[in-house]
Amino acid sequence: MYIEHLSLTNFRNYARLELSLPQAPIVLYGANAQGKTSILEAIYYLATSRSPYTTSDRQLIHWAVEEDVLPFARLVAELTTKEAMLQQLEMTLMLDRSNGLPRFKKVIRVNGVDKRVMDVVGLLSVVLFLPQDLALVEGSPAERRRFMDETLTQVDRDYLQALDTYEKLLPQRNALLKRIAEGQAKPEELAYWDEQLAQQGAVIIAGRQRFLRDLEYVAQRVHSDLTGGVETLTLQYLPSFTPTAEGDGQMSFGVLGLDLHREMTPEGIAPQFVERLKNERQESIQRGITLSGPHRDELRLLINNRDCGLYGSRGQARTAVLALKLAELSWMKERLGEWPILLLDEVIAELDKQRRAYLLERIDGAAQTLMTTTELDIFTEPFLQRATVFEVVAGQIAPHLGANHPGKPLGHR
Repeated sequence: MYIEHLSLTNFRNYARLELSLPQAPIVLYGANAQGKTSILEAIYYLATSRSPYTTSDRQLIHWAVEEDVLPFARLVAELTTKEAMLQQLEMTLMLDRSNGLPRFKKVIRVNGVDKRVMDVVGLLSVVLFLPQDLALVEGSPAERRRFMDETLTQVDRDYLQALDTYEKLLPQRNALLKRIAEGQAKPEELAYWDEQLAQQGAVIIAGRQRFLRDLEYVAQRVHSDLTGGVETLTLQYLPSFTPTAEGDGQMSFGVLGLDLHREMTPEGIAPQFVERLKNERQESIQRGITLSGPHRDELRLLINNRDCGLYGSRGQARTAVLALKLAELSWMKERLGEWPILLLDEVIAELDKQRRAYLLERIDGAAQTLMTTTELDIFTEPFLQRATVFEVVAGQIAPHLGANHPGKPLGHR
């Protein structure tokens, strides 16, 4: 899987960009705030239909067209995958003011044919690695849930559908809880919502358990390489309630987490989830929120059976996250049958010499890797000889002078 050509119109600081991309490692070099990260953001958006840097898609539209009658941004990638020699994936973001109040619209097309987000899952898949990914160890549970969701939704259509439905059902159930507390509805009305929420939530819990089981296997080997076998990395999945495998007896409410190596099915989890919601019904009505479900799940990273987020050093956290991201890359390749595109935003400079060398060695075989940097001298000369280096200055992109491909600017504002 690789992108042959990327076209941006009115996206971030690019009024217009046409950029052909080789399969070799690609280094986007330049000072800060020049537009390097926007290239990675555009590719990530095409893969996931969301930005890793903002929750407002409206911010992605170039400031210069904000006052136009129909402000828009367009992202187009021509890509080759194992399924097709060349496909065109296009996303257009529009701010429609024609009916008075502004309304944001997103149009997705594949080879010129309108599609839904669900229809393009897996067409373009990416792994994004940011310095902020240290939050996977040190940050809030929401950061770790986002990590699981953003990986799984790219390759598992059932998971994507379940997550999308669950995120719509949850606020509706919470609203009903508040109406019941105010005497405007009856507790019996929760039965339907409990059943629907449990069905979708069970798919999410089972999907996360399988994902973390497979991820841990690879991450442990990478982590062992990085630490010389001195430390062992373990992933601990802590659902808000811990269902039992079929035949195990009563579900557990302890803090040991869900055994990643048991076989759990959505069909086995759903009735236990319904029962949990029933048991919590009175407290949920009093508080006006749903107390259990995937929206409250947790993932912890343990080193030698000690929580890295609580007891680990900064170096241990970096090593654990590096192992996790490389395992994610391998897991996606296994699921897709081909390498996803790897995006590294200022990550190389954050690593010490040993981890940097290990990362570059592991990703050298990936189909297409794009990385941003403000410093070229952190790369070895042999790596730079194999890579294509583009220099980014004020939204203009050109092959870096002295690199393998001299030439005129390829993109402009």
